[in-house]
Amino acid sequence: MAKALDGVRVLDLTQFEAGTSCTQMLAWLGADVIKIEEPTHGDPGRRIGDTSKGDTAYFLLLNANKRSATLNLKDPKGHELFLELVKGADVVAENLAPGAMERLGLAYDVLKEVNPRIILARMKGFGTYGPYSEYMSYDTVAQATGGSICANAVAGIPLSPPRFTIGDIGSGMHLALGIVTALYQRQITGSGQQVEVSMQDAVANLGRVWSRGYLETGHSHPRREAHPAGLRSIFRCSPGGQDDYVMIFTAGPVSAKQLQGLFHVIGRQDLSNDPSCHSAQWMTDHGEEMNAVIEGWTTQHSKQEAMRLLGEAGVPVGACLNAEDLYHDPQLLAREMVVQVEHPQRGPVTLLGCPVKVSDSPVDYAPAPLLGQHTDEVYRQLLDYSDRQTAGLREQHVV
Repeated sequence: MAKALDGVRVLDLTQFEAGTSCTQMLAWLGADVIKIEEPTHGDPGRRIGDTSKGDTAYFLLLNANKRSATLNLKDPKGHELFLELVKGADVVAENLAPGAMERLGLAYDVLKEVNPRIILARMKGFGTYGPYSEYMSYDTVAQATGGSICANAVAGIPLSPPRFTIGDIGSGMHLALGIVTALYQRQITGSGQQVEVSMQDAVANLGRVWSRGYLETGHSHPRREAHPAGLRSIFRCSPGGQDDYVMIFTAGPVSAKQLQGLFHVIGRQDLSNDPSCHSAQWMTDHGEEMNAVIEGWTTQHSKQEAMRLLGEAGVPVGACLNAEDLYHDPQLLAREMVVQVEHPQRGPVTLLGCPVKVSDSPVDYAPAPLLGQHTDEVYRQLLDYSDRQTAGLREQHVV
């Protein structure tokens, strides 16, 4: 069965996480993503973490289903070869430092002259224009300038970034959408274009609902209390470990039927049978009392058991899963969000899979490539190079 993006060729100049998560999504959905890497060390992400078994888990999680071909873009011959590859490509994706593509002689106008249909997809911390555009950025910088760090602030505790890298991977998903949009528009216009995502822009977009407080009041949100008074939503569970908690939605748009289900499961038939108790306002007014009632029940159950019992009763609920839990969660396993691939160095490797499910384009998972694993294959297929020619390029340190 043909994949959704079958026939789309991406020259992938991305590194680390923001850009690589974008191109991995395209690869999962069927694009031929060719990771163009510096011949000596390749993507720096290969060395972030434990290298005792070769490429790190960091790299494997972000580069599955791609091919790797080495090329020294700073060498005149390497520059020439890259432009030859551009002629047969649909997308060039990059998240290099500000101005790097221009310094390499690979600005959009150069690429467009070689291939008017090429789409240049760019990921920058602050984009290519604006007063911050020359500034360097990483995930935490994007989270700081996009509002995420302040959004997660707790009163009396110094600011610290969330552990989820929404500045990187959140930006990557925005760029993937932009690329698919440009590919669609090209079907109509016949022309390529530039697609750009600023990491700051992407984080601000992810926090647009959080920012509504300023629009409503003219003031930023006050800090969250570390141990707020009133009704909680997170409750301790058995056996009392550091991650043994369950989140139960008990406020806001919670429905009377959902609260009735909660009371029934925790054994409070008196509350379940009393319609006056079936509102978010009643729960808020009786917050401290209900915290004790609910936690008296949750501490008798594991977080997974509490989730099952309440979930089956129609209550919005979620066990607070840690990293180990994620890789063993039956729901994620059932949806192929946890997959196993055979890696040439590591053997069987467990990875997180593709979150986008397309009914007519199921993902066939492949491991992240070794550095230069597909060099000969790529130049043979795309440029009709012989093994002798590729060997000559190696001798010249071009690949």
